[in-house]
Amino acid sequence: MLDKLGSSLKDALKKLAGKTVVDRTAVEELVRDLQRALLQADVNVKLVMQLSQSIKTRSLEEEPLKGMSVREHVLRIVYQELVRLMGPSGDVKLETQVILMAGLQGSGKTTTTAKIARYFQRKGLRVAVICADTFRPGAYEQLATLCAQINVPCFGDPKEKDALKITREGQKAYANSEVVIIDTQGRHALETDLIQEIIDINSLSRATHRWLVIDAALGQQASEQARRFHEAINIDGVIITKMDGTAKGGGALSAVAETRSSIVFIGSGETIENLERFDPDGFISRLLGMGDLKALVERAEESISEGDIDINAMMRGKFTLRDMYKQLEAVNRMGPLKQIMSMLPMGNVELPGDAYDMTSAKMTKYRIIMDSMTGAEMDDPSVLSSSRIQRIALGAGASPDEVRELLKYYKMMKRALKGVRGGQGKFNMQRMMKRFGGM
Repeated sequence: MLDKLGSSLKDALKKLAGKTVVDRTAVEELVRDLQRALLQADVNVKLVMQLSQSIKTRSLEEEPLKGMSVREHVLRIVYQELVRLMGPSGDVKLETQVILMAGLQGSGKTTTTAKIARYFQRKGLRVAVICADTFRPGAYEQLATLCAQINVPCFGDPKEKDALKITREGQKAYANSEVVIIDTQGRHALETDLIQEIIDINSLSRATHRWLVIDAALGQQASEQARRFHEAINIDGVIITKMDGTAKGGGALSAVAETRSSIVFIGSGETIENLERFDPDGFISRLLGMGDLKALVERAEESISEGDIDINAMMRGKFTLRDMYKQLEAVNRMGPLKQIMSMLPMGNVELPGDAYDMTSAKMTKYRIIMDSMTGAEMDDPSVLSSSRIQRIALGAGASPDEVRELLKYYKMMKRALKGVRGGQGKFNMQRMMKRFGGM
């Protein structure tokens, strides 16, 4: 969903940027293109119409800022209105707190609980988890297994049916933990007994935050869940999961924003690292190809020690095979490559889909191949002739085609990363955004 929406939005803005005159007709065409993109992403029709009207009115009636062209003025308004559509981000502080997790069965709540534990653990806090889900068979085993992967303690008793007792004992056991996350039971519907139990756990635990987990596949129906849980326990944050597997993600995001609930995280994968802090500015910036350097720096600080990766080299798009492998290893620790690359301001540079197909198995094979190269070949791949490729393949136990695949990947990444220096062609969103300032 996000890939398609991002491409559609970028195409609409590129079309505007290519026009010699930006007048009422050009603005109306842009608005129609934006409407089409947002409706295809399942954003509520009413919200799309409100956003369209706001963009049209502001573009035609507001005066551009000093030194800003009409084109830049309109693009700035589009950016601001899209950010407003997403609503505010939720409050996440690195301090002592108790977090109560709520949601329906199947929303991904248990997995998300472990992901949040990992998030705070990476921030350097002492984290513990309590499994107060006494309804679903295997809930404790699943959560305990996930927590064991990241060395986070998990309290629970699969034989105990009293969720309040488990919560009470768990909080006593983890009194010295800085962040305690309580996973509650989910049901197939918003049943009265489920709501009452979570009200009681909220009261007993004196939760600092009450976060609701919603499956992105619900689309616009997500607003009903957010509203009902908010009425019960005053939800102060929403986590939208499975954003990578549905065309309704735009609907879920906008539906939650419509209820005035704040989105704190979005999840887009199964691994325990696939959870992103939601920031409306960064989110829209990435959709439009402008990157999210703030998120990239934060991720790098959590995952990479100084000297592991040369960000300046990556931003210049100039690096050798030796540099590429060093950086890919570091990026691999930061999370999925596609997610990391989306944080770079690529402008209108689109990476081919296979550029992200960097599995650990491939990385191991590439390392073996590069181990068979000389230092001169690593530093200057242009010297690799057919005879050298044959020699490297023989030494690495690989085929010449696999060596060429490595070189092809290297060249593709090098070409793409050159675009980071400022984009290509007339449409340079990064340069334009620098002039927007203070949004």
